[in-house]
Amino acid sequence: MITTDYCQMMARYNAWQSRGQMEVFQSMPSAELRKDRKSFFGSIFATANHLLWGDQLWMARFDGGFGPSGGVKDSVNMHENLQLFLDDRMRMDARITRWAAGLRQLDLVGPLTYRSVVAEREFSKPMEMCVTHFFNHQTHHRGQIHAMLSQAGQSIGDTDLVFMGEED
Repeated sequence: MITTDYCQMMARYNAWQSRGQMEVFQSMPSAELRKDRKSFFGSIFATANHLLWGDQLWMARFDGGFGPSGGVKDSVNMHENLQLFLDDRMRMDARITRWAAGLRQLDLVGPLTYRSVVAEREFSKPMEMCVTHFFNHQTHHRGQIHAMLSQAGQSIGDTDLVFMGEED
């Protein structure tokens, strides 16, 4: 279903999109980032925090490293300080990129067994499905953030995968 090349491409896409969003976040007043925009997680910043939390959760399952504390309800408050969030986001993107670069095709085969913090039970799913979900989760929430940024009069530029350059 997926290949290591796909994972590396999606890791690059993740980092590219993060950089664009982080630039816009830094240019916005804090109140605008935290304004309730009636989205699933409320604000741009809450959604960005949830996305970072989800990335940490899945990467801990994939690479055995650290994961986030708290559950989904806590995910929106992971960081109150924008700079701490930005620093954590950059570290997470580097971690995802390193993980993808080190993947072998064999790493994407077989089950991944994990405890879901949402369903509060253990699951065993095909690894390639879990990795696909991981990247899809990023795209889903970045789309929500993109919509909220657009409503706030902001633009991060191109977001289509086909417009990602070789240098991104």
